[in-house]
Amino acid sequence: MPSSPAEKKEYGFSEIIAEPAVRERFARVRRYFFLRESTYDMTNRCNIRCEGCYYFTGEKQFAAENRNEDDWRNLLEAEKKRGITFVVLAGAEPSLVPDLCRVCSEVIPLGAIATNGLVPIPEDINYKIHISVWGNDNTSLKIRKAKDMLVRQTANYSGDPRAVFVYTFTPVNIDQAREVTELLAACNQKITFNMFSAPVGYRGHLRHNKETLARTGKTMRELLDKFPETVIYSPYNIVAHTHEKGLHDLYSCSYPRMNPSTAIGLGRSFRQYRTNLEWDRKAACCVPDTDCADCRHYAAGSAVVTARMYRHADNPETFKAWLDYVDTYLAVWVTGYEKGKNLCEKFVAPPAI
Repeated sequence: MPSSPAEKKEYGFSEIIAEPAVRERFARVRRYFFLRESTYDMTNRCNIRCEGCYYFTGEKQFAAENRNEDDWRNLLEAEKKRGITFVVLAGAEPSLVPDLCRVCSEVIPLGAIATNGLVPIPEDINYKIHISVWGNDNTSLKIRKAKDMLVRQTANYSGDPRAVFVYTFTPVNIDQAREVTELLAACNQKITFNMFSAPVGYRGHLRHNKETLARTGKTMRELLDKFPETVIYSPYNIVAHTHEKGLHDLYSCSYPRMNPSTAIGLGRSFRQYRTNLEWDRKAACCVPDTDCADCRHYAAGSAVVTARMYRHADNPETFKAWLDYVDTYLAVWVTGYEKGKNLCEKFVAPPAI
């Protein structure tokens, strides 16, 4: 279990970054503090249908599709003027509309695409490609209704530096994570971890409980230790995403749906556009229609945890843990950024709100 640092003294920031490795890592990650994200549902179509899908929950699935490239280009140009520097393309399945994805990448060159990986995204779209994995191929067939997913995914993205496989832990696939990680390591692929976070109203067997959270955290640590060249993660990622409390309770969510403030940060800048190019502030978050109390989603943490720098800057170990988290986030989301060695190997407790 994570423990609070033993030191009770007050530290100045210069003391916290006194170690050369810490100072260098902070200098490296702070160069990316300019990133300002919004997300975009590219299409309401999908080539598979997964249990517990976020997209096919709520009203956004019923928005009409706008497939006009000029309209998308105008939207992204307006977003760029608004200060958005990073886009996340999702929806149902963005690989089904590669021309629209290309328009986005031409206007804003930094971004990521969330995909099931069954249709390869053209190489000239130089965004990070997040390929979702929900277990081995037997489990994927049961939950995602698609055969040989890993075989097809790894074939589509063999040798592709854009690709990151995102393993979503559910209560039914914890014991399969090693099998999948070994396969991806043999294919020279990268993997990071996600937690199934229940959509609003979902009461099915994929929802985590105290016991499955603990088992997931133990498995994540074993895989991180065993496959350091394959797994993009850190001990603090494990703490933040397998804690009994969700991200909102631990850190307070910055996204507009849970944050009424428009004064600064994501509350002011973030928008989640639907396929009709409209957005609703009351529903805007990185994974709309997630049950906020159960949210441990990797995409949410990438913004929520990283935004809490000053909360973590009260002692050296907690700040190292936060730097590891930010380093992980950048390696997962930003093309060309390579993760460094974790600075804090201990499980550090999240700072109090």
